[in-house]
Amino acid sequence: MPETRVAPNQTLMPVTAERDAAGRLRVGGCDLADLAATYGTPLYVMDEATVRAACKAYVQALAKHYPPGGRVLYASKAHCTMAMMALVASEGLGFDVVSAGELHTALKAGVAAERLVMQGNNKPREELKLGLTSGVGRINVDNLDELALVCALAEELRAEPRILLRVAPGIEAHTHDFIRTGQEDSKFGFDLKSGQLDEAMALLAEHPRVQWLGLQAHIGSQIFEANAFSQTADVMVGLLAELRARHGVVAAELDLGGGLGMMYTATDDPPAIEAAVEATARAVLAACERHGYPTPKLVLEPGRSICGTAGVTLYAVGGRKVVPGVRTYLAVDGGMADNPRPITYGAEYTAALAERVTSGAPEVYTLAGRYCESGDILIKDVVLPSPQVGETVVVFGTGAYNHAMASNYNRCGRPAMVLVGEGKAELVVARESLDDMVRLDRLPERLRKAAREGLPCP
Repeated sequence: MPETRVAPNQTLMPVTAERDAAGRLRVGGCDLADLAATYGTPLYVMDEATVRAACKAYVQALAKHYPPGGRVLYASKAHCTMAMMALVASEGLGFDVVSAGELHTALKAGVAAERLVMQGNNKPREELKLGLTSGVGRINVDNLDELALVCALAEELRAEPRILLRVAPGIEAHTHDFIRTGQEDSKFGFDLKSGQLDEAMALLAEHPRVQWLGLQAHIGSQIFEANAFSQTADVMVGLLAELRARHGVVAAELDLGGGLGMMYTATDDPPAIEAAVEATARAVLAACERHGYPTPKLVLEPGRSICGTAGVTLYAVGGRKVVPGVRTYLAVDGGMADNPRPITYGAEYTAALAERVTSGAPEVYTLAGRYCESGDILIKDVVLPSPQVGETVVVFGTGAYNHAMASNYNRCGRPAMVLVGEGKAELVVARESLDDMVRLDRLPERLRKAAREGLPCP
């Protein structure tokens, strides 16, 4: 793997991205335009070296700045494929899983259940049973009703779950409203002002099979302020000290979630992975010293900052439409179904041509998707050198929450995905076919007959 001079979350492109002598863009030693020709478009491309560099940055920073130790969990919701899970596992990380699907993907990838932590605000009974029978390492319990369910299942299955209680720490992270999760008015976690935690500790005292390990919080996603993590650490240690005073319990673990941001455009300025981990670790250590509290194991849950920059999406240029004095639309063969973040969050991205840098006057385009929505715009203003029909547009920073949130809108198949490294590309997700679009449909025979024999079209 090439040496990484900047943190993987502080660059617009994968760490292996380069232009060759002919001006063609390569990632992981692979020519992106050649990948588009071989595998078709749209195409997700993931760079193995970037993922590994980010994983290493977290593991090394935690070991360096938090001597009591801890562990790093990959937030699977950011990008969950068997290849991704196996890749991250090979770097020593555990996993935060929020559904039976994510849990199953991890197990199918060969990840030991002990390395999995179940997360989520409304875990179905059957998914909790699956987690307990599979032997997951932890369950982060979100509310009193769920705690009662976990206690009941522990008795029913004769299981001994290890749990943390998720709380809403009241930290207002400066990020999009839809991905802000740590404020008081949130669907996630125990409320701190209503006495719910005291009720939880009382319930746990009645169910010794359930082992309480500590507290968990997650304040949001795409966060650029390291002090937001420091504030969370300070609040959480103070809360642990209060629980010790009231209930005589001492936490073995403190899970402070994830949420560190990454670069999507040149104006984005996230703290480096090590800087964010160091700030968090210092805050925990200082708060523990101030409260005279034994230092717990520290758990972090990064997602986007591990996989986001590693991914690019390739599109083929289609037609263009010039609206004189307004804008020029440049259509591509993907859009909101393979990347819903622009239409959902107003997310911004950066793009380039794979085949060349110049050879044409640069112009400003609005990169439009193919789907039947006026809002299907990938990038509002992007400068490209006179793209021609069939050339390859590369959109950077698509490794997180693109494949994970993709849909079959307009009955289109989701893209294929390749993993690249050292000049080789491996198919890790096959492109969905037309038959895949109807694979789960069921057509009653009476409707099939009616379709054949019904009234003719006017």
